[in-house]
Amino acid sequence: MTSSPSSAGPTDRDKRLALVATIVGSTVVTVDATVVNVALPGIERELGGGLAGQQWTANAYTLALGSLLLIGGSLGDLLGERRVFSIGVSAFGVTSVLCALAPSIELLVVARALQGVAGALLTPAALAVIVATFSAEERGRAVGTWLAWSGIGTVLGPLIGGQIVDSTSWRWIFAINVPLVLLTLFLIARFVPAGRGGAERPHLDWRGALLAAFGLAGPTFALIEQPVLGWGSPAVIVPGLAGIVLLAAFLVYERRAREPMLPLGLFGRRNFAVGNLETFSMYAGLSMLFFFLVLYLQQVAGYSALQAGLASVPVTIVMFLLSSRFGALADRVGPRILLGAGPLVAASGFALLIRLDSDVDYVADLLPALLLFALGLSMTVAPLTSTVLAGADEQNAGIASGVNNAIARVAGLISVAAIGVLVAAQFSASIADSVGGRPLSASARAALAEAQRQPLAPVDLRGVPAAERRAVAQAVEEASVSGFRLAMGTGALLVALGGILGGVGIRGSGRGRRSVRAEECPGGQLVGQPHDAARARVPSAVPAVPAGTTVTMEDHAT
Repeated sequence: MTSSPSSAGPTDRDKRLALVATIVGSTVVTVDATVVNVALPGIERELGGGLAGQQWTANAYTLALGSLLLIGGSLGDLLGERRVFSIGVSAFGVTSVLCALAPSIELLVVARALQGVAGALLTPAALAVIVATFSAEERGRAVGTWLAWSGIGTVLGPLIGGQIVDSTSWRWIFAINVPLVLLTLFLIARFVPAGRGGAERPHLDWRGALLAAFGLAGPTFALIEQPVLGWGSPAVIVPGLAGIVLLAAFLVYERRAREPMLPLGLFGRRNFAVGNLETFSMYAGLSMLFFFLVLYLQQVAGYSALQAGLASVPVTIVMFLLSSRFGALADRVGPRILLGAGPLVAASGFALLIRLDSDVDYVADLLPALLLFALGLSMTVAPLTSTVLAGADEQNAGIASGVNNAIARVAGLISVAAIGVLVAAQFSASIADSVGGRPLSASARAALAEAQRQPLAPVDLRGVPAAERRAVAQAVEEASVSGFRLAMGTGALLVALGGILGGVGIRGSGRGRRSVRAEECPGGQLVGQPHDAARARVPSAVPAVPAGTTVTMEDHAT
């Protein structure tokens, strides 16, 4: 017999277990976004594909997830967040099995894309479940707890994957999703309230979804394949330009559509717009860190898959301990300070990674940088998500969370693909500087040419004369360090930019009591809600108050 909330609303126990359902369901998505990074060397050894194959294994998932999150948010508003959450979780389990059984790199990429489609359904629905279940006063802490656990998946993934890859096979990193999926479905059936959904969005914006998906796919394909094919290749130019045109058409279409999947009017609300800009900047840098650091530690610094995964454990611990606390703090003092200071702290930790060379001492070189980064990230994630959601009314909770999640995923997708181009160019330039004027044998030059097609990968020295092996290996090592430092420096700048955007652009420095004139009051004591959200839900019967009367209200807008 399933549990259902009473007319008075869900009990505290139901709320806690509904939150657990959203955490477990979302964790499989966040884990699979990063767990694959630590398995990429093993996947390449078994299935081939080089750096491009590694990028597509990661990006096919992110591309589908990022481009379809908006339609997933719309489906949640139409059909109800609980139903869409259940469908998404079930589909994620099935596609995880397909990934585990993939016999080739091409089929693995297809299965990863399908896995991303499932993630696009469940991720915004999970956050919409929280919005529908918890009151405004409880929501900051609930979102912080959800982020503390779900966000841990981002850094827990490499740890889990490293243990699995070293002890069994990379295929098990996908198979272990199945028991988590079954647990989530049980919790949904018993404790997640049916919620709303229905008439608000009678149609789905499939045209917009297709324009967004193909618009993102074109530039991503071009950026990933450019290091191999070159900018002059039609296979790079045509999809790149076509994608840009489709993205422009997507924005034009969404502006004119009767029921757009991306309501551009939401961006007229300052906190929603600025919060999403900060999200893009933060997650672009964050994705660079976890993609390139795990590869670098394994392929350049000589860490095992397990050691590379263990490296991120301090980030996991710090986020687990602090994320919900900073979410609650933002409820009390407002988000602006945390959204300005948090990314700057994280960027400082990020910048410390620029010091790394091929000999990485974990305690002296890596740990201080990761701890500082984790502190800044914990200060940012919960307040940022809560601020963005507070910028939309509850009827648009699904699409608002879909927009925010889509922007985060697209930021990671574009940043990893774009920085891959820069890293490849830096890698080639460094090798040219190291050995450009030195006479080398044909086999040595062939080894260097192959290394340039697979930046950050170990160079194959078979067939290279013994007298030249040291020079070739050193040139590749120096090029890898140079490319990695470029990626870390770029990521640090992006994260710092997020802090500047949050500190300058976010309105509301905290809830406090202040006197306002009655005609300024946006419709009732909607504690903790920005004026925009309050106006969107003015009670139908508000007692008239004479103009000029002074009342006291609590709000975030200052």
